[in-house]
Formats: sequence, C-alpha cells, structure tokens
Amino acid sequence: MPASPARLPDAAALPEPPTPTTGPAFLRWLRATPVHRPVAVLATATLIVALVLRALHTPYWSPVLLSGILICAAPLFYDLLREILHGNFSVDLLALLSVVTALIMRQYWVAAIVILMLSGGKSLEDYATGKASSVLSALARRMPQTAHRIDATGASQDVPVETVAIHDEVILYPHEICPVDGIVLAGSGSMDESYLTGEPFEIAKAPGSTVLSGAINGNVLLKIRTTRLASNSRYAQIVSVLHESEQSRPRMRRLGDRLGGWYTPIAVAAAALSWLISGHPERFLSVLVIATPCPLLIGIPVAIISAISVAARRGIVIKDAAVLEKIATCRTLIVDKTGTLTYGKPLLTAVLCEDPAQQGLLLQLAASVEMYSKHPLARAILDAALARDLPLKEASDISEAPGAGLHGHVDGHSIWVTGRKKIPAEVAATLPPTAAGLECVVLMDNRIAALLRFEDQPRSDTKPFLDHLAPQHNIREVALLSGDRVPEVALFAARMQIKHVYGGMSPEEKVDVVRDLTRRSKTIYIGDGINDAPAMLNATVGIALGVNSEITSEAAGAVILESSLKGVDELMHIGIRMRRIALQSAVGGMSLSLLGMLAAGFGLITPIQGALLQEAIDLLAILNSLRMIIPTAQLSDFDSPATA
Repeated sequence: MPASPARLPDAAALPEPPTPTTGPAFLRWLRATPVHRPVAVLATATLIVALVLRALHTPYWSPVLLSGILICAAPLFYDLLREILHGNFSVDLLALLSVVTALIMRQYWVAAIVILMLSGGKSLEDYATGKASSVLSALARRMPQTAHRIDATGASQDVPVETVAIHDEVILYPHEICPVDGIVLAGSGSMDESYLTGEPFEIAKAPGSTVLSGAINGNVLLKIRTTRLASNSRYAQIVSVLHESEQSRPRMRRLGDRLGGWYTPIAVAAAALSWLISGHPERFLSVLVIATPCPLLIGIPVAIISAISVAARRGIVIKDAAVLEKIATCRTLIVDKTGTLTYGKPLLTAVLCEDPAQQGLLLQLAASVEMYSKHPLARAILDAALARDLPLKEASDISEAPGAGLHGHVDGHSIWVTGRKKIPAEVAATLPPTAAGLECVVLMDNRIAALLRFEDQPRSDTKPFLDHLAPQHNIREVALLSGDRVPEVALFAARMQIKHVYGGMSPEEKVDVVRDLTRRSKTIYIGDGINDAPAMLNATVGIALGVNSEITSEAAGAVILESSLKGVDELMHIGIRMRRIALQSAVGGMSLSLLGMLAAGFGLITPIQGALLQEAIDLLAILNSLRMIIPTAQLSDFDSPATA
C-alpha cells in the first residue's frame, strides 16, 4: 500500500523562532519587544515614581530620576550612534542633544520629559511601520518538505525533498503542491501553474508533459520522473530572486527625517546664537528643548497608524507604512495581466462553424461529452452551454487518451474534441488562422464541425480604472507585464490602450523591467501571483490584489483583500489624505516650535517651561493627526462598473 499523501503543515504547526521561556513575564516581554516600547514604559514609570517621591519630600527622587534617565538614554544613544556611523543624521540628534545638555546642567526633569517624548514617538513609529511577516518564511511554509519517492520495490516512501535525486520517480497525489521539477510518466490530469508562470488556465498534463515545482496538482494522481534537484528547481529560482530583491531593497528615510533635514541645523544654530548673545547657557537648553521636533516624532506616526486603521476598515491591509507616504508620488503603474486586469479563468468567446444556426447544437454536443472530462477548458464549455439553457444529452463510449483529446458518442454521432495539432495537417489547414487565447476543435463523425475559442476576459472595471489614473492621480505611464504568450498580451494591451507591453516574461525578466522603470520614476506594481512577488519587491510600491497567493501578499506593501481595482483607488486616496494631514501636523507643530524658540531665545521661557510647552504642541499635533481616523464622506472618486 502506498504511503498516505503528505500534507502541507498548518501555519500553527510550524516552529516559531526560539524565544526565552524562563524568567519573569515582564523580562520575557522586554526581550520580545522592540527596544523603544520598554524605554517609553520605563521613562513614564520613572517620572511617576520621581514625582511621588518629591511630593513626599524624600531626598530619593533625584537619584531615582537620574538613574531612570541614564538607563533609558543608553539604548537611544546606541541607536543614534549606529545611525551616525551609517551616515544618517536624523531629527533624533536634536532630541538627544537636548538630553545631554539637560544632564550637564542638572535639569533632570527636562531630560526625562524629552526622553519620554522621543521614545514614545519611536514606539508609535515602530508600531506603524512594523512588518507582519517575512516573504521568505511564507515561501518556506508553502513548499512541501517531503516527496513520495518510489523505491526499488515499487512502494512509495515519504522522504525529505532535498534527498530526491535526478531520475528518481515520485508520486504526486491530487491537490498536492509539486515538490520537484520533472516529467509525467503516468497519469492524465491538469495542474495550476498560474502562481509560477502567470498563465491563467490550468495546464493539461499527460505522459511526457513537463511539471514545475510549486504547481498545484488537479484531481488525478501523477507519476513523475525528477529532472532537477530541489535546490535547482523553478520554485527555488523564484526564492533566490526574492531573497536578492529583499536584501537589495533600499532603506526608507522617514518623512520626518526629510522635513527635519533643514530644521535641525536651524534649531542648533538658533540655540547657540541665543547663548552667545545672552551669555546664559540656560537659553541654549530652553531653545533646544522647545525645538525638539516631537510633532515629527509623534504626529506623523499617529497619522500613519490612523490611516492603517482606516484602510483596514475598507478591506486594505497595510503591511509597509511607506506605501502610504510614497503612493501619491508614483508616476508609473506596472500591472500584471492574469488575475489582476482579468478574471483569471477561461471563457468561451466564439463558436465558429459553417452554419451559424448549428452553433447551439454543436456546443450542446461538445458539452455533453466534456461533462466527463477533467480538462481545464471543459468547465468553460459547460458554463457556456448552461448559460444558453442547453440541456446536456446522454453520452456513451467516453474515452480521453492522454494528449489525444476527448471521444464520445451523443445522439448517434461520434464527437471528438481535440487540439489543432492533433488532427491531420491537411484537415487543420481548412481551419481559421490561430488567434490570441486558447482553442479546441470539435469533430462530428470525423469531420470538422466547429472551432471553439476561449479568452481570459478583462474585469469590467479594468478600462475605466486605467482611464481614471492619469487625470485623477497623475499616472503618466502604464506598463503591462505578463507571463502569457506575447500575441495574447499584445492583443489585450491594444484593447485596453496600454502602450508599454511586455509579454512572455519570466519572474527574473519582470524584475529587470521593474528595476529599469523604477530608475526612471517611482512605480506602483499591482499583481496577484507568486511570479509577481520578486518584481513587486523592486517597485516603489507593491500592491497585491486579492489573497490568491500568500507569497505575493507577503511581498506586497499593501494587500487589497477584495479583488477589486476600486480598492487600489481607495488606497491611493488614503495615502494622499494621510500625507496631507501628516504634513499639517509636522509643519504646523514646527511652526509653533519656531515661535517658542524665538521666545526662549529672548529669555521669556525657562527650560522646564519649554518642555511643557512642547508637550502642549505635541498634543495639538496628535489631535490634528487623529483627524485621519474620522469617517469621511468619500475616499474614492472612481465609480467601478461592478458597483456603480
């Protein structure tokens, strides 16, 4: 008896990264949490304890406050030093300069308040920009770790996939993911390779057919001879490209850092000038404290978190907060065809025959035999017959020899549904020329009766959405990338009026095209298959349409849960609104800080007053950023035909 088929492990069954399991719960939380969050908690606790001790008139409040400041400042100073060594001079430099100055001048309360503001802002930013999961770990979860190898006795044994050698024979059970590249030895069925190639239809498999690792088997057991090691398989190549793309992805500079690039030197210069003119070092500290760019450190992350919440309510998962910042600045849209601009399944579009009056009868006869077939096009023929209310007739003598087509008898007629290449050349010469899409030939009583043509139909909202992009979102170029055949892609692009067309692309070739287009201008990539994931990582913004592939969802910066282009438009509007509100909070807060700096420079504000005033400015910035979460009447100006 063959071994029972191995199944993919559930995500819950996968081993988690090792984490300490001993010690107090609080210490375990500290180890598993980004450093800024415990620093913010500790800074808050230090301030509360010191205030209580001072209210009780004990002398211990000062050492408690100083100890808390030093402990909290250490990791923040370490992060800053690391940034400086990498050549990044962010707005954090101004905040930490305030802390150092306050410590030197023994202004401990001021130092504690600044540390709380700095760590709190960073905690919010960590939360807003944290990644939910890794692309490469999702790939590992999807790929089977075992294969059903046939041993010398003919029995099937489950072995680690990395031990399968070239020429080994492997059993692939129905609905399993293929673990290796190979050739079919026995079995006739179909496989879904759209995750890998982008082809929209299931591909028929018969003895001699090539199979790819990562493809999903249909309803039939297949016997396969391995042609490549698992480490050299097609799936492994995609993993390699993904890994390279992830490693080479440039780090995003925060929006606050870019605004603070000019603000920080101005603040330091103003503080130094006030000290030099007045001769009072307290003024230097007062100016620095009120100049600390907390509206940047807190206001922007609050706007981002609010935008993430708004998007989630609309079925959009933001996995990389940089998407919200960058999407409004992109000028080139790169889009996959299959499953993104189309529905991703074949549809019967034409029944060509000599007598148009016979179309219904020929479709009825073909559907009557196709109901017994597992061929990928059988479902499309049956759906077309049902749509025309054609009753299926009883068929007999059904046979479907691998690679030869489907035979049967209906109403006393011999029906043969096959491909153009399976009939004699002199007979095939009488057929209409080949066209984009798929086709099959129907022969009745050994004579050509009809040619059936199939296409992957565009979504009803595809053309309106593409027309909407230029006037409403300033998208200047649209590029179509697809793994489908070049003529089919070109025909589809012409119908959609897309000028930049790339057909027959492998995942590696897609990466090269996306990198080239992204060098010219910022890009948005929209896709839905595993073959889109490497290219998506190399675009400025990656959007996964639907959740057909966990791998693509992991690679994307945003995931539209409902497979609708209207969701893309909503995401663009959310990004525009978030960016506007974040800039209002940042620029407005810094403007108020500049006025406070002017007052501090003239000695009108003490350091502790400056710290408290900055807290008030922070509150205003936060309240303004929270406007992002207030429901608005409209977050999209695109009327999808599907919903209009």
